[in-house]
Amino acid sequence: MPPRTPKEIVRELDRYIVGQDEAKRAVAVALRNRYRRAQLPNEMRQEIAPKNILMVGPTGVGKTEIARRLAKLVDAPFVKVEATKFTAVGYVGRDVDSIVRDLVEAAVRMVKEQHAEKVKVRATVLSEEKIVSLIVNPPKQKTNPIDLLLGSRPKEPQASPEEQQRITGRREEIMEQLRRGELENMEIEVEVEDAPPPVEINGASVNIGDMMGGMLPKRTRMRRVKVSEARKILLSEEEGKLIDMDAVTEEAIDRAEQDGIVFIDEIDKIAGRSAGHGPDVSREGVQRDILPIVEGSTVNTKYGPVRTDFMLFIAAGAFHVAKITDLIPELQGRFPVHVTLKSLTKDDFRLILTQPENALTRQYTALLEVDHVRLSFDDSALDALSEAAWLENENKEDIGARRLVTIFEKLLDDVSFNADGSMPEFTLTITGEYVRAHLKDAIRRDLTQYIL
Repeated sequence: MPPRTPKEIVRELDRYIVGQDEAKRAVAVALRNRYRRAQLPNEMRQEIAPKNILMVGPTGVGKTEIARRLAKLVDAPFVKVEATKFTAVGYVGRDVDSIVRDLVEAAVRMVKEQHAEKVKVRATVLSEEKIVSLIVNPPKQKTNPIDLLLGSRPKEPQASPEEQQRITGRREEIMEQLRRGELENMEIEVEVEDAPPPVEINGASVNIGDMMGGMLPKRTRMRRVKVSEARKILLSEEEGKLIDMDAVTEEAIDRAEQDGIVFIDEIDKIAGRSAGHGPDVSREGVQRDILPIVEGSTVNTKYGPVRTDFMLFIAAGAFHVAKITDLIPELQGRFPVHVTLKSLTKDDFRLILTQPENALTRQYTALLEVDHVRLSFDDSALDALSEAAWLENENKEDIGARRLVTIFEKLLDDVSFNADGSMPEFTLTITGEYVRAHLKDAIRRDLTQYIL
């Protein structure tokens, strides 16, 4: 795929996010600068660091969505963290290196999926052959507990030439039935790895087998599953055998270092400078813990050392109480690009209901169509919903576009509850009168019961 220009990036973001042009332009330029940097000689490339972005705006206006869609647009490793989680256990805070470790895990998962897609055809053939073998010649010997512990499997007795010819003919017949989907509900026994449960150490999930470096033999056990489930198990197993994990790890680390995007939310909650005591001590401590990661450092992960010098960091916060200047100067300097996201207006809500490809009107229409309810919204309904969402945010807490979810759940509560697919198909047109009638009492009451 050719690299996208900033205008193309903004157009892609417009498909899912309404307004906030300043923020879209900033992330589009940051993304394009990555491509520009990659075209430079290596000596110059090492001198150019990403220009990190600080987004300021109330909740629910699109800060997280912009960063998430940006990463998805270019298949970049992405991780979102809440800055407040590092203050959860006191002054020292949690291990901020976990940000980078999580990003690398996301990169490994992404690259592994891409490599699995390349070998999927071959893995599918091998998994189907294995299923046919299990159907035609299921294991007859019981596994010795000692063999199970050591991970070894008993050998099957050698069949006679006549028996082999009969089995070959039956294999071809079974393979045709399998590929026609006639055996999906048939149960077979499949050998699966019996992995020990992970152990939690300092908030991180650790696999004992990984800690031992693979020295312990893998334990297996037999599972009786349907062929449809066996396909998934064996396909995953065969893909794992065909994938070169060393190549996956090498590529994942490179993509995390060069293309990784880290979104730090609620950074305003750790803004504050102390005079040596009080809650600001902890907040400033967390800022100083995060600073080396943003400035550029090397973090040790289970896949090897990872540099953070060229990762793009996007921080966000409402900054209702704290100010940007309450952050320590060193951290402020690492976020040179500041963009402000505006609160949503009535017109913005109207666009959110119609413009994005994942608009709530489309989502609820698709959901209820499963139960034979054909939902449609006329213009008066869209106007009434937009006004209701805007008024709720004005009169209560401003939660941005999330208010629409609250209103939709209340508006369609009866329909969603009573539709069960047993009734004949019918069409329900939502009008402005319908919206006002169903939200009349709700708007007077508190709708926060629907907000998590």
